[in-house]
Amino acid sequence: MGTMKRMMLAIPILGVMALAFLLLALAPAASSAPIGTAAAGKAFWDAQWCSRCHGANAEGAYGPDLAGRGLSFQHVARAVHQPWGVMPAYTTQQVSDQTVADLVAYFNSLPAASEPGPWRTTVPAGAPLGQRLLIETAGCGQCHGDVLGNPRRSAGGEGADFAWFEELVYHHTQEFPTGRMGNFSKARLTEDTLLAIWNWMTQDVGLRVPVTAAVNAAAAADGNVNYTLTVQNTGKAGKGLAAGNLYFSMVVPAGSTVVGASTSRSTLVSASGSSSTLPAAAGYQGVQATADGSNVASWLAPVVGPQEKVTFTITVRGNGAAGGSQAFVRWLSPTRSASPGVDGEYIQTGLVRP
Repeated sequence: MGTMKRMMLAIPILGVMALAFLLLALAPAASSAPIGTAAAGKAFWDAQWCSRCHGANAEGAYGPDLAGRGLSFQHVARAVHQPWGVMPAYTTQQVSDQTVADLVAYFNSLPAASEPGPWRTTVPAGAPLGQRLLIETAGCGQCHGDVLGNPRRSAGGEGADFAWFEELVYHHTQEFPTGRMGNFSKARLTEDTLLAIWNWMTQDVGLRVPVTAAVNAAAAADGNVNYTLTVQNTGKAGKGLAAGNLYFSMVVPAGSTVVGASTSRSTLVSASGSSSTLPAAAGYQGVQATADGSNVASWLAPVVGPQEKVTFTITVRGNGAAGGSQAFVRWLSPTRSASPGVDGEYIQTGLVRP
């Protein structure tokens, strides 16, 4: 009888001990969240462009409001890494536990918003389906603008197809593991929606060619000044799009005259597939007056292909030779500008002095 009584008493004691061990095991997990600082959270918020969807002060805009809601570490971590909306999922390499804690501290340091702020990018009047979807449904426009300028430029540099675009959207962190964008979910941003956006990018406005331009200046011993314009198509060799029907110009400094001009190419790429019809013969066109009264030295070229670099130089002489020059580059194919009344693409460089 005594033995049975002792066994019966041991059962609840063992149960209490098991519960105690369980609570001890759970205690570290409950307190494992780092301690965050609001200043660090705001710094991350600004650097990662979170405000472009959620408002400058987390008051909400395209994305929901976050300020002053008393959100917990677990709530924010879940929303960032496994979002239940259209927001892309971010990896722990992009948003660490410490960063989550900092964001929580920042959100909870802010007053609750009385109403959400305006969208950073709104849908233009009469926008076609693909453009509406990228702004309203996917939210791409909040970071990339209403015409997706940089994504279209990247796609043009790759000579991309839809498979490339799909991979970039759904598995973005494989290409950019520490980038500002996470991975979109096919369940919330479907392939049909993505295809409609791609068709708008390629058919309605067209992919862009990644052309860069820079001006350098150097004074010569004889008092002349050489201004050099270097233009390069940075697209992938054998894949990227070629820019066609190009017009290049450099400003002739006031009070100086052009005494020499030259052109050189680092490679030559076939113009196959690009329009090469120019309003005049390709090459140096001389100096022409513009509507604002300045003079520009200009060149025409049928094409600048991927990984091709073209260099234009003018040598000027006169009292104003060191006054500085800037350059303008325009190309008409294959892209179509999204700006009304403007054809093709256009680059303007800053003013450079020797």
